[in-house]
Amino acid sequence: MVHNYSAGPCILPQEVLQKASESVKELDGIGLSLIEISHRSKEFVAIMEKTRELVKEVLGVPEGYTVLFLQGGASLGFYMSAINYMRIENGLGAYLDTGSWSSKAIKEAKLLGGVEVVASGKENNYTAIPKGWSVPSNADYFHLTSNNTIFGTQLKSFPNTGDVPLICDMSSDIFSKQINVADFDLIYAGAQKNMGPAGTTVYIAKKDSLGKTGRKIPSMLDIQVQDGKDSMFNTPPVFSVYVSMLTLEWLKNKGGVDQIEKENNAKAELLYGEVDRNPLFKGTTAVEDRSVMNATFVLQDESAHKERFDELWQEAQISGLKGHRSVGGYRASMYNALPIESVQVLVDVMQELERTS
Repeated sequence: MVHNYSAGPCILPQEVLQKASESVKELDGIGLSLIEISHRSKEFVAIMEKTRELVKEVLGVPEGYTVLFLQGGASLGFYMSAINYMRIENGLGAYLDTGSWSSKAIKEAKLLGGVEVVASGKENNYTAIPKGWSVPSNADYFHLTSNNTIFGTQLKSFPNTGDVPLICDMSSDIFSKQINVADFDLIYAGAQKNMGPAGTTVYIAKKDSLGKTGRKIPSMLDIQVQDGKDSMFNTPPVFSVYVSMLTLEWLKNKGGVDQIEKENNAKAELLYGEVDRNPLFKGTTAVEDRSVMNATFVLQDESAHKERFDELWQEAQISGLKGHRSVGGYRASMYNALPIESVQVLVDVMQELERTS
C-alpha cells in the first residue's frame, strides 16, 4: 500500500477511483463512456444537478446561494472573485496575505483597481497568521485564503465583516470541517484536494451580492452568466464533476463533515504530537495556526539525519512527503481520504529514526 501525502492533486477514496474507472469504460449500463456523452444528455444533466445538491446538503448551503462547477482552477478564481465584486468606480479590494495563494490573488486584483492588504505574514515567511488587523469599511469585499498548503497554516475562525462581502478561497480545506456558509458572499475552491480530480472549481455564491460592480464582465468570468446557464455556458469538465459527485457521496455516507472533521483532527493530533515529542524534528509554523490539512516540519539536524529519514519513509512506501521548495523540509498533506493508518506509518518511521540514531 502506498501512503499518499501529495499536496495536490491528492489522494481520493479507493471506492471513488473504482467507480470512476468503470464509468470511463461505460456509464451506468448505457453503452457509452462518461467522457464521450453529451454534456446536454439527460445522464450528465442529472450528474451535474446531483453534484450541486450534494454540495448544498453536505455544507448546509442556505437558500439564496448558487453552486457552480467551472474551469480555470482557483488561480482563475483570484481574478473572477475580484472582477465580480470590485466596483469599476473607485473600487477597493481588501486582502489578508497569508501565503503564496493570497499573494497571487492580490496580484490579480491590482489589475482591476485598488487593493488594501490589511496584514501580511511575508516578513516571517508566512509561518503564522497575522493578528490584530481590521477590515476597512469602505472595501468592496474582503478576501481570505482559509488554508495555506505550502506553509502549513490555517485560519481557525473567520471575521465578522459587517456590510463588507466576505470572499474565501477554500481550495485546500473545503469539506474538511464545519463552516457557516451564510457568513460568506463567495466561496471558491479547486476540486483537487478534498472533492475530486483537477479540472473543476466549485463556486458557492450569494446571489444578491452579484452584479453590483458597474462593470461589463466577460461572459466566461461573470458568475451571474454562469449561474443563468447552470454551469453549462460552455462544455463543463464532465469527468471532474462526476468524480466530485462520487467523492461527495462517499463523504455523505461516512457521516458528512461532522464525522470527517473528527477524523481529520485525530490525524493531525497524531502527527503533530510526534513532531513535538520527537527530539529529531520540529514544526515550522506557529502552534496556534497549524494546518489540519498540511503539516510542515523539518529535521533539527538535516545533515545528520536527512539521508536516513528519506530512506526510511521511502521504504515504508510513503509518497509525496517532501516540502515545498520555498519552505524545505517535509509536508504531510492529510486530506479527507488519507486514512489514519497512513499517518501511523509515518509516525512509526519517525520513531524508528529516533530509535536508531
